[in-house]
Amino acid sequence: MGPQVTVMASAPAEEREPGRRWTLFASVLFLVLVPGTVVGLVPYWLTRWRVEEPLLGVTGVRALGAFMVLAGLASLLDSFARFVFVGRGTPAPVAPPTRLVVSGQYRHVRNPMYVAVLAVVVGQGLVLGSGALLRYAALLWLLFHLFVVSYEERSLASRFGASYQEYCRNVRRWCPRVRPWPA
Repeated sequence: MGPQVTVMASAPAEEREPGRRWTLFASVLFLVLVPGTVVGLVPYWLTRWRVEEPLLGVTGVRALGAFMVLAGLASLLDSFARFVFVGRGTPAPVAPPTRLVVSGQYRHVRNPMYVAVLAVVVGQGLVLGSGALLRYAALLWLLFHLFVVSYEERSLASRFGASYQEYCRNVRRWCPRVRPWPA
């Protein structure tokens, strides 16, 4: 009897691709350090998670805030997963995706990660009744916008060329499309 040979032909190419575990690990680490700080540590510093009177005296805004936090977190996780499994990279600028990601939420809005982070922070502000968190969200949006316009879009245009330009013509930066772009 000869030696046994194990054939792995049925495994998808992306599972055999070198570096996939590294990109997943790097993405999780980046998720914990960067968005974790922005939506966790800084809001804690600003509020100590104290619940104040509801904004404008309307208790229903707390439910809206809770929905925004949950939806934002789900969106953020989906975006990170797409960068690893579709884009074959990480959200970290030091190891960006090698493929342009235009699926899922990216068919509705160009920057779903930033929108998700803003939704979480605004949602926290509504749940906690914190004007400080709402002001922080406004500052975050300004910083995100400046970063996207001054660095990220130029970098993506140089990396992905005409396909990114077409994407930009069809999908808005901040306001989601109602109907998905049929990439």
